Parts: sequence; structure tokens; C-alpha cells
Amino acid sequence: MIRVENLVKRFGSVTAVDHISFAVERGEIFAFLGPNGAGKTTTIKMLTTLLQPDGGTLEVGGLDPRKRAHQVRQLFGIVFQDPSLDGELTAAENMELHGIFFHVPRKLRIARTEELLKLFDLWDKRGQQVKFFSGGMKRRLEIARALLHTPKILFLDEPTLGLDPQTRNQMWTQVRAMNQSEQVTVFLTTHYMDEAERTAQRLAIIDHGKIIAQGSPQQLKEQTGTASLEEAFLALTGSQIRDETAGSAEQLRQFAKMWNKR
Repeated sequence: MIRVENLVKRFGSVTAVDHISFAVERGEIFAFLGPNGAGKTTTIKMLTTLLQPDGGTLEVGGLDPRKRAHQVRQLFGIVFQDPSLDGELTAAENMELHGIFFHVPRKLRIARTEELLKLFDLWDKRGQQVKFFSGGMKRRLEIARALLHTPKILFLDEPTLGLDPQTRNQMWTQVRAMNQSEQVTVFLTTHYMDEAERTAQRLAIIDHGKIIAQGSPQQLKEQTGTASLEEAFLALTGSQIRDETAGSAEQLRQFAKMWNKR
């Protein structure tokens, strides 16, 4: 479903993604892990047509995002790190607007909205403005919305950041249910190693823009001789705290330069 070969992305002197290669199979739950500033979000932005790579090849659903961006966007749903809901609209209105954007027929989007809001325990709240929702409710609504147009791939970029353990556990239970019932391929990033270990069938670890390990959680634990995925992650990436400020500042400068050329 996703194929990446020698993918490269640079921001000035900073190489954010450095010749990485991996593949995600149809219907798989795949975790893309790494410390802050490792290149995870940059990779997702290239896969989802938001950034153009500087080298290598990539395919999403058999299509090249650089050449067929519009068709690729129809294939996936995405939940970004930052909130993207309209707080002044109700839950049902946020779903309705998304369905219109993706040209989902009216009868289908009404039925699909009910199905998804019930699955994510939001049906009773469908008429409430989102600005009054808790953080967990907003996250569940964002995932439900991303699934409205029946995508083949669901990108989740740190979707459980800041949520309590109960909400995280409930959310992943619901995501797994959709993965199994509709064979949605899930590509996720997270800093919670326990949820990656429980949820993902396979994973890749990226550090300093390079993929340093791939395999199942069990394979990585065996490779590092550790008892948990968190211990394996630390054995592979080290325990030093990462500062992503320099890389982020360079990215902002490059984006500003690109914008000013428009």
C-alpha cells in the first residue's frame, strides 16, 4: 500500500529525511517511530502530498504523490498532531463538511456519520459544538472524520498526545476495529512505546533522518535483547534528550522562502 525507496528531504543544510526505504502492506498497522526531530512528520508530509521530496521514489496506493496528488488525496484520511476541527461547528457539522469536501453522496455521508460517531462513542454528542469537547473527544472526532470517505489508508501523527491512558486505550480499540472490519491500512507515529507495541504489527525506527531498524515489536526486542519495545527503542536511539529547534527553524526559513516566491 505504501512503498518508499531512498527517500530524501532537505531543508537548506539540514537533511531531515536521509535515503530511507520501507514498505507498508495493505491492511497492516504500521508504526513509524523516532525521537523528536527524527524525520517522522516530514515523511508523512511527503506521503500525503504536503511536501515534495528531493530524491528517491514513493508510492501510495500504487500512485506517485508527486504526479497524481489529487488521486492520492482521495485514498487517505489523516489526523495531524495539531487540532484541525472547527470548534464553532457541531460534531455532526464537522463530519458533514468533510463529506462534502470529499464528494461523499448525501445518503452515504449521513449513514457513515452515524456509524462512525456511534463507533467512537460520540453519537449522543453529535449536536454539541466541538469547542466544548474534551481533548479525547476531539481526537476521536478527528479520527471518525478522517474515516468518513472510506479511505484505504489512515495516517495518524501522534494522535494520542496528551490523552489519559483510558482514552488512549479506548481510541486504539476503536481504530483496530476499523482496521479489521474495513481493512484500513494504518500508518501511525507515537511517542508511547506501549501503545505501539500493543497495536502495530510491524514498525520502523527513524533517527537523524535514517531508518535504523525495522521489524515486528518482538523482532526488535530480540535484536536488542530487551524485554519491552521502549527498552529496545532506547537501546537503538540512545537516552540523550533531543532538541529539534535547529531543524525546525531551518524548515521555517525554507517555507518562508518558498512562500515569498509565490
